[in-house]
Amino acid sequence: MTSIARNLEQVWPQLRSQNPGRTDSLEEVTIKGLRGIHDLRVPLPFPVTVLAGPNGCGKSTVLFALACAYRVPGAGPRMFTPASLFPDFRPNKPAAADDLADAYRDAEITFSYVAGNVRQQMRWSRGAKKWNRSYFGRKRGSQPVRPIYLRTLSNLSNPSEIRSVLQMAQRSFKPELLDASNIAFAQRILSYRYAKLSLFTSGLRNILFAERERLDPRPEAVRYSEFHMSAGERALLRLSLNISKLDNALVLIDEIEAGLHPFVQQLLMLELQRLALRNQLQVVVTTHSPIVLDTVPPEARVFLERSTDNVVRREAYRDIIQKALYGRSQNMLSVLCEDEEAEALVRGFLDHLGPRIDFLQNDIEIGRDTGKDEYLAHVETLARFRKLADVLFVLDGDGRAVLPQIEARAQQLGQAVRIISLPGTESPETWIWRILGERAELHGPALGLAPAQLRGKLAEIDNLYASAADKPSSIAKNKLSTLADSLARSTPSIVRDAARTEAAQGAGEAHDVVNLFQDAINDWRAMRLLR
Repeated sequence: MTSIARNLEQVWPQLRSQNPGRTDSLEEVTIKGLRGIHDLRVPLPFPVTVLAGPNGCGKSTVLFALACAYRVPGAGPRMFTPASLFPDFRPNKPAAADDLADAYRDAEITFSYVAGNVRQQMRWSRGAKKWNRSYFGRKRGSQPVRPIYLRTLSNLSNPSEIRSVLQMAQRSFKPELLDASNIAFAQRILSYRYAKLSLFTSGLRNILFAERERLDPRPEAVRYSEFHMSAGERALLRLSLNISKLDNALVLIDEIEAGLHPFVQQLLMLELQRLALRNQLQVVVTTHSPIVLDTVPPEARVFLERSTDNVVRREAYRDIIQKALYGRSQNMLSVLCEDEEAEALVRGFLDHLGPRIDFLQNDIEIGRDTGKDEYLAHVETLARFRKLADVLFVLDGDGRAVLPQIEARAQQLGQAVRIISLPGTESPETWIWRILGERAELHGPALGLAPAQLRGKLAEIDNLYASAADKPSSIAKNKLSTLADSLARSTPSIVRDAARTEAAQGAGEAHDVVNLFQDAINDWRAMRLLR
């Protein structure tokens, strides 16, 4: 583990523990009828959130919507409102209105907050003529007040804009020497130090002027203006200048990785989270960078995807989908299964298969906690980005009915999909419980028990749950958990051992499934060689 990764894992628990005690926190936003978003809810459970997803998936729309949450001290009355951040294009000439005007639709942006230690809600609604605020019947309700910093790519002045500043105000600049606290944030990220940093202001415009320390003994300092800075240096200095002294503010940054080296992206996100901890900041950024995505814990990752008529949020814990879309699984086989027991079955089968085909557990990445009914959506997502061939879908034995539907959808999308069904026609837990009883002479020794001892334990647990009225899969899951407790083991370890033992037999359902895994792995390896 790198030092940055260690530092990140140290700051995450601190942010988690601090979050419930914050006096001000934006907890979630729901957007309806805005820029192609039919209905989208985005929770913000962690003080630093990363919005990720492909181009056009609504990341910037969500970011701009968040900028409408608060009334900002010192800002103009319309600066942070939907009317200014989501303007409609409407020509005055009636003849052109239908063809050229933005399509109109009622829209809503609803916020849930903790504001001044009070939980409340507010909604922006667009009616026939304008946007209005409502407070859900709260008498004398008002919009919460909080500083907001919003940075988009347009905030980063390009060289031609800086040149115009230099040309128009060469005689009217007002210099201001910046102290260390103004750029402390940037100094912890940039690899060099400044002897002096100044801000020259003319009207509403300003430009940075740097004097960098030299490492050699020559007395001359390296001096240059913002016009000569790299995009990354300019972005970091500007960001540092704007947010270093913010307190209890909402910080919104679009495409935070723009112009930054991957290592600097990590440092920036680490320092942002440290600053969020020190200054009670809430930070939301958008990104296309997998490096940025990895710098926050899973609950802080919001992955968005545009469907035909909406924007949907993919659950953050399904890392396998995110990693496939971000290209981080090219050297690993990605497997998607339904739950913990299904994963344990897969790993047990691969324990047996691996040595036979020189395949290591480190060569596989398994995602789980997803229902079979969601597989169609995953297939469509992966197919859209030509990543379907990188993922192997594993269905529980009782999920075979959806297999033809998934295959047909992949065919409609012009791609093939690999699907393997686990043994039996029941849930993995039910199948394992059944084969433990049917083949106690085989599985008893693998579990450290004589066959008679295993049969006795199974019978005792069956009697314990004889009156249970839950689903068979839930009953089997509880039975396995009880068996695991009696053996001082975990349920996945018992399932994995049983799967490995079954796979070692020369015939049977497990043997057939292992052969399917072997074919899929060999096909995947062959495909990789052709890339």
